[in-house]
Formats: sequence, C-alpha cells, structure tokens
Amino acid sequence: MIHFFYFFFFLLVSLPTLKFLFQTRRSKSFPPGPTYLPVIGNLHQLIQPLHCTFYGLSQKYGQIFSLVFGSHLVVVVSSLSIVQECFTKNDIILSQRPKLLIGKYIGYNYTAVGFSPYGDHWRNLRRIISLEVLSSHRLNSSLEIRRDEIMRLMQKLAKDSCKDFAKVELKSKILELTFNTMMRILTGKRYFGEDLDASEVEEAKQFREIIKELVVFSEFIPSVGLGWFGFVSEKSIKRIGLSLDVFIQGRIDEHRDGKKNTNCMIDHLLTQQQSQPQYYTDQIIKGLILDLLIGGTDTSGTTLEWAMSNLLNHPEILKKARKELDIHIGQDRLVDESDISKLPYLQNIVHETLRLHPALPLLVPRSFSEDCIIRGYKIPQNTTLIVNAWAIHRDPNLWTDPLLFKPERFEKEGEVNKLLSFGSGRRACPGANMAQRTISLTLGLLIQCFEWKRLEEELIDMTEGNGMIVVPKKFPLEGMCRVRQLSAIKNIF
Repeated sequence: MIHFFYFFFFLLVSLPTLKFLFQTRRSKSFPPGPTYLPVIGNLHQLIQPLHCTFYGLSQKYGQIFSLVFGSHLVVVVSSLSIVQECFTKNDIILSQRPKLLIGKYIGYNYTAVGFSPYGDHWRNLRRIISLEVLSSHRLNSSLEIRRDEIMRLMQKLAKDSCKDFAKVELKSKILELTFNTMMRILTGKRYFGEDLDASEVEEAKQFREIIKELVVFSEFIPSVGLGWFGFVSEKSIKRIGLSLDVFIQGRIDEHRDGKKNTNCMIDHLLTQQQSQPQYYTDQIIKGLILDLLIGGTDTSGTTLEWAMSNLLNHPEILKKARKELDIHIGQDRLVDESDISKLPYLQNIVHETLRLHPALPLLVPRSFSEDCIIRGYKIPQNTTLIVNAWAIHRDPNLWTDPLLFKPERFEKEGEVNKLLSFGSGRRACPGANMAQRTISLTLGLLIQCFEWKRLEEELIDMTEGNGMIVVPKKFPLEGMCRVRQLSAIKNIF
C-alpha cells in the first residue's frame, strides 16, 4: 500500500511536467539540450561553477541550448552574435525578469529596480537612478567619500611596509573598502574595519551579519521549494529579506527624525520625498538602497582582487602601468578620478580583468514576455534566458589568445564593445560608471603608491571559488608590498 502511494504521488507531480516538456522540448524548433529527469529536470546537473558547467554543455549542444529547472524552461546563450540578436531586435520582449524568490522577499515583491517587471514603474525607477542617484553630479558629490576610503586602504597597507616588503591579505581589505564606500554614500556610516564610531559598533555588527548571510547564499532558480535539492530554502530567503528591510528602514527613520544629517543618499531621497511623495515612498527608497548595496559592493571588490592577482602574475604589465602613471601623473601628486581618462593602459587593465573574470559570469537572468524566435528556434513565453558572459569573453572566435591576460588587446578600436561585464540592452547595469570609477582609482593608487611582488616564485593560484552570482577567487589574495619613495606619499603615510 505504501509503495502504491509513492507511485501515485510520483505520477501526480511528474505527469504535468512531462506533458509540458513534451509539448516544447521534443519539438525540433526548440534549442537542443541534455536529457532531463521527471520533476527536477536538469537540476541534478548544476555543478558549480555554473558558468563552466554551461560552457561544457555548449560545446556539446551548441551556443544556444536548453535546460529544464523543475517544470521551467531555460535557454542558455554563449554567443555574442546571439546576445546581440536578443538585446537589439528582441530587447523589449527580453526586458522582463523571471519571478525569483529573491525578488519576492528581498526585492520588495518585485518593486526594486533589479527585479521589477518592465513597464511604467521600472521606467520611473530608472529615471530616479539616472537623475538622482547615479548622475555625474551625484557621483562627483561623493568623490571625497570614495577618495577618503581608498586612502584609508592605502594607509593600512603602508602601516607595516614603509621600510621593507610586508605580507598583506588583500581580499578583506578591498571588501572593507567597497562596503564602507557604498554605505557612507547611502547612509553616511562606516560598518567595516577597526576605526568605527564607538556608538555604532553594535549596529555595524548587526549589518555585517546580515551581509554575511546575503553574500553567502545565491538563488536564481525560478522555482519554489528547491531546498529539497540543496538550494537555499524559501524560508531562509524570507528571513534574510526581513532582516535587511528592518535594518534599512531603521536608517531611513533615523535620518527622517533628524538624528543623522550627513548629506548622504538617504537625506537626498527624503528631501525628494517631501515634494514628490508618490514617487519617493519608503519602499522605493529601500529598494534603491538595496540595488546599490547588492550591485556595487561585492562585484567591485571581487574585480579588484582579480585585477591585482593578474598584475602579481604579470610583473611586466604592472611595470608598464606604473610607468604610465609616472609619465602622466608624475611623482609629486597622487592620481585622482579626473586623471583616469589620461591613463589608457590602466583602463585596459580594468577591461581585461572584466573580460577574463566578469564579476557576474552569468548575467542576471531575463524572461521572454511573449513567444519569440531566436536563431530559428521558437522560444515559448516565460522561458528564462541566461547569458554566459564568461564563455563569450573567452570565445577564440572573438579574441586572440583568449585565455591570456593581455591588456594591449583593448588598444584596438571597438574591442571594448565586445564586453558584457555590465549586461546589455535596456536592463544593463546602471552603475557601470560608478563601478569603473572606483575600480580604476583604487587600482591606480595601489600601483602608484606601492611596489608589489608575489609571496613565492610560484604564480598566484587563479582558481575560481563557488558562487552562482558573483564568483570570487577560491583562495584570498596574499602578496608582498612596499611603499614607494615618492614625494607625493611622504606627507600621507
């Protein structure tokens, strides 16, 4: 009797799935893909790092192939020309996001810009971001914060390396830089490091615990209840979202009550709320803060760590970048954001890092809002699209010596247009300008202020760690640094 019950239950949950799949996947007009199991589809084949797994599948099934997550269809693209077809001719159809649990419980029920459906609400959010949050004027107004946090990093590194080379662990210091920079811009407060305001130590501890949970878990599978298969449960996501909401609301209330007035982003948005309350609700403000916090911290920090790892493995490139700085900036002053445009080789190093190690190797998923034809394949409505930017950035048909770190490749006009590091189309990352400013200035100062070398003769291990969204180095970067004897540095360190 018990065996019959399990058999009956299996049929009950699997037959609708099988019927759905046979109506779609078995058609020759749908992209090919690996065989799948009832109920779970291809979930058992999702081995981290996912971009490598998807790359292997693309070698067998082609640059556009299909998967099944539960009863949900997914199409994976690993070709720049197909991506361009998706985000030019079919960009409006692909301007939707799949209904992810993270969007429901952390993205304020799909109202935050990163999770919001395409439409009037999303366009209003992008307008607010473009004009009030990430405009050139707002970025220029936060320059002193970025510069101050970067100089704090320089001073920490110089503490033990003024006379001789000293061993440093860069990962934690870089993440401290990116989180503190963003939180000062958003809330006027620092939450990482030893030099915190004594009255805010407990609050900082609370925030760090929330962030630790937030960056550890990743969830983009568009189904509910996949905790059975080892993914983060719906209950866990809901709990993290509630904790984050309470924390952000507390900071908004703090500024609204006049307890804090730091001319930060919250203050600016609350001023806008007074004149346009219908557009600047607390939920909208919290969603904007969330988007900037998630999109502008771990990604930038991870990119900087990859960049420095590559420079330590290629001292000739590091030497060339330092020479460019010495020629165009000199040794009497430190490089600033306004100088970045004069430093093409430094910019090429950033571009090459974003090519080999995109912080988001799989772009944030899109969803087809209606039936669509891509490369002759009929893609049904509500199918999820995943773009494997990592694979495209290493495509030998696009790049010469694709596995080598060669910043010089971007001296060729138009090469940078092949990069997908910040997405493409209407829903490309709006924070690209801010990210590139932070990464370029930090990298420029690390090269200008210090001499660098590896701990040993062996190359830095470039193995990727696990991460479904942001992919870090498996082993945190350690190196040796020594302060350079420059007149511009003496009065600072």
